[in-house]
Amino acid sequence: MIELDPTQPGAAIECERLVKIYRVGSTDITALAGLDLRVDPGERVGVIGPSGCGKSTLLNVIGGLTTPTSGTVTVDGENLSGASPEFLDHYRRNRVGFVWQDTSRNLISYLNARDNVALPMELAGRDGARKRAFDLLDLVGIADKAGHRPSELSGGQQQRVAIAIALANAPSLILADEPTGSLDGETAAEIYAVLADINEELGISVVIVSHDVNMASTVGRVVELRDGQSAVEHRGSQDDVRSVLLVDRVGRVRLPDWFRENLHSDERVEAVLEEDGIKLRPADDDRERER
Repeated sequence: MIELDPTQPGAAIECERLVKIYRVGSTDITALAGLDLRVDPGERVGVIGPSGCGKSTLLNVIGGLTTPTSGTVTVDGENLSGASPEFLDHYRRNRVGFVWQDTSRNLISYLNARDNVALPMELAGRDGARKRAFDLLDLVGIADKAGHRPSELSGGQQQRVAIAIALANAPSLILADEPTGSLDGETAAEIYAVLADINEELGISVVIVSHDVNMASTVGRVVELRDGQSAVEHRGSQDDVRSVLLVDRVGRVRLPDWFRENLHSDERVEAVLEEDGIKLRPADDDRERER
């Protein structure tokens, strides 16, 4: 039985006004533009959005792989933005596990599955690495492939091994960047189910970045990013999804594309305060002039 280190419950994440600007040649590219995000301890959250919206950059900031240009990201009260290199090294090795889309980032080609999983524990000086490695492979449903090298495994099996590696040093947080990007729909659903089981059984916080909108049915909350900011949250099952619009610090609301299409207005809408909420409708210039 794999147990989470009792000193490391699921991580709490708080991102406030995150800005990340990359310099490419003489051009500044803004990947994050004042993003806010909160993940509660033990929560399973998905992050979706078009290419270039800042999804992977957000994951790299939370994972301590890159430093934001401004703003703060705290994990369990620790401010990663101002942390020392020594702290970040310890954080990445012991408190967060990564699962990448690219197999070469997850697995060492000449090691079998069991040795791949044991390696992080051996580097950290943990006792019983090989026994725990086998238990972790069993946890993700691939113990029978312990002696196989990556080239002998299917894409879905490789990602199961990658999840076991991410769990090796008993992290409180799993960050998965497009973990199903190279998989077919059925296999992708199996990987999402493995991540869901780990979240529920071990209490580890899980953040998954993906283009796959079908992920919504496998997590408790999906945050949709637009232009480096969190714009909409989706909650509920695949058949009954509820969209929650986010209001920023100056009162702005970003409408999803399908809302704007139904409003038949790209520029101006009228907001009407009613007893049970706020109604949005296309702005009527004649009605406004009469007022």
